[in-house]
Amino acid sequence: MKTFCGRANPATGALDWVEESEEYDYHQEIARSCYADMLHDHDRNEKYYQGIRAAVGRVKARGEKVIVLDIGTGTGLLSMMAVTAGADFCYAVEVFKPMAEAAQCIVEKNGFSDKIKIINKHSTEVTVGPDGDMQMKANVLVTELFDTELIGEGALPSYEHAHQNLVQEGCEAVPHRATVYVQLVESELLWSWAQLQPVEVGGARLVPPPAISRCAGAHSVCDIQLSQVPPQSFTPLSPLCSMFSVDFSKPVSSAPQSHSSQFVAQSSGQAQVVLSWWDLDMDPNRTIVCSMAPSWTYPQPKNAPWRDHWMQSVYFLPMERRVKEGEELSLTVCHDNYSLWYSLQTRSQQNTESETIPSRPCCSCQAHLVWTRPRFGELNDRHRTKSYVSALRSVLRDNSVCLSVSDGSLLPVFSHMLGAKKVFSLENSGMSKQVIEQVLESNSIKEGVELLEIRPDQLTSNNLRGEQITVLMGEPYFSTSLLPWHSLFFWYCRTALAGVLRPDATILPRSASLHMLAVEFQDLWRIRAPCGTCEGFDVRPMDEMVQRSLDFRESREAEPQPLWEYPCRALSMSTAVMTFDFTQCVPQQPISSQGSLPFIRPGRCHGVVLWMEYHLTDDIAVSGGLIHPISEQVSRPSHLHLPPHFSQHIHHIPALP
Repeated sequence: MKTFCGRANPATGALDWVEESEEYDYHQEIARSCYADMLHDHDRNEKYYQGIRAAVGRVKARGEKVIVLDIGTGTGLLSMMAVTAGADFCYAVEVFKPMAEAAQCIVEKNGFSDKIKIINKHSTEVTVGPDGDMQMKANVLVTELFDTELIGEGALPSYEHAHQNLVQEGCEAVPHRATVYVQLVESELLWSWAQLQPVEVGGARLVPPPAISRCAGAHSVCDIQLSQVPPQSFTPLSPLCSMFSVDFSKPVSSAPQSHSSQFVAQSSGQAQVVLSWWDLDMDPNRTIVCSMAPSWTYPQPKNAPWRDHWMQSVYFLPMERRVKEGEELSLTVCHDNYSLWYSLQTRSQQNTESETIPSRPCCSCQAHLVWTRPRFGELNDRHRTKSYVSALRSVLRDNSVCLSVSDGSLLPVFSHMLGAKKVFSLENSGMSKQVIEQVLESNSIKEGVELLEIRPDQLTSNNLRGEQITVLMGEPYFSTSLLPWHSLFFWYCRTALAGVLRPDATILPRSASLHMLAVEFQDLWRIRAPCGTCEGFDVRPMDEMVQRSLDFRESREAEPQPLWEYPCRALSMSTAVMTFDFTQCVPQQPISSQGSLPFIRPGRCHGVVLWMEYHLTDDIAVSGGLIHPISEQVSRPSHLHLPPHFSQHIHHIPALP
């Protein structure tokens, strides 16, 4: 059965009515799952297998039957490991129905139907007893309930319920323990994702509003591939600290808690950012450890396992503060059921503060609700700002009347500071309008820019006080844009605004080009690659389920990814495949392009990367892609150098059979 759905088109701004299968959301959820990534994580699988063997052996050594409860079973892999290790019976719980059905097929295919029962429920709904889902309580608890933040998938409430209702007292647990580690650092790069920085424009200094500088910001974790953040981009201010551990073999509490770690500052600097990761001890003696530590903590970084389902975490302190080498400090972490947050005190402050757990920080300035962390990074990118300021300086005159079309942009502020006669800016929401008003007010230029909360197609000469626009500008940036061509909304806005533009109006950017190149990923290919067998078990039913969902639509669509986090090698030169002339209105007929992409070196092509480049003037461009050109020398690896504040977009190429 199919239905008509209204979907906002980010590129045109229109509401498109499309015919969608009722299974669309189902297939999208499966296609974008991380099941393949987890199954390709050999380090994770091997450590779980070792831990399960050890736990089953300890129970058998006590002369007991081994009854396993596997919460979040996914493919049933850990349950099959347990039976292979000698478990008498496994109850495998999986709440996601398609995955539970796939697990049932996999269990049957591998011949474990008589030893594994798949339960399609949330673990908190599982019952125990003669007529229950489980005949008896388990004495081995196996789980994979973790995310990058450890507890973000509700691990604590699930463990709490399991110990109260589903497992025996003194049960074995795999993993046995988790430990959270942190390091306090100063980092201009990472801090640029949290706070607006001052910028020099035309000999004047634009400062961030005090409300933004004092704001604790968004509390949510920033999960990234920390291995791709080079150690030279941050200064460690603390040693590596163990913040807290959770013993999963004992009753677990989901109540909010706080933990502190005292240390002596090892360097002077601005305390801004907490880097964090966690380890899993698969056995009580810590002889089997699965670590999420970034590669630069390893003696041989190349030996660090790669995984994308668990990464590392970056937390931003509510306020940066100066610390001195040798100063005694205390770092506190607080958590509820799903998230963590950090605060820094001197040792004396920590001793005098109450036992009440500090409330979770939240944004009070609205900027952190309008601007995402990558957006903060864009706004703080000095090289990018310099390009825009240079382009504006080249087109602005004393009599220029400017109109800006971008969401929460500083371009209208820059234009006023560079001497434009009058500046208007279209804001897509009252919230973004208030944020830019704060910027204007804190720099005493509130009268210099008029902010209009009006759609481009509704703007009239009356809104502009009879002025005709001589400079139409945009970054372009729109909060609804996910794919590179979505920012072509600027072109549709330019077309809608043609009636208020002077015939000789300058359009900035003048044009845009869509670029692409073929790549070979170092690791990212795993998220789409079929697994076949995993640790000796046939998991092809899962491969087939995922492939059906990819074939439904997802394999034909581009996927946004911040490729600076995912090393890849260029197999072709960068090619501009389409150009869009913003000095002209959107043409009535569709634009299309065909061509070939010659390979310049051998390799396995995992996909095609796409990005936009905006030509602000004839000689100034801003790119969302390559920072450095690709070498044509076949012998050189030519790894891509990409900006850390942009996502590029990937069209994955399916692996050949």
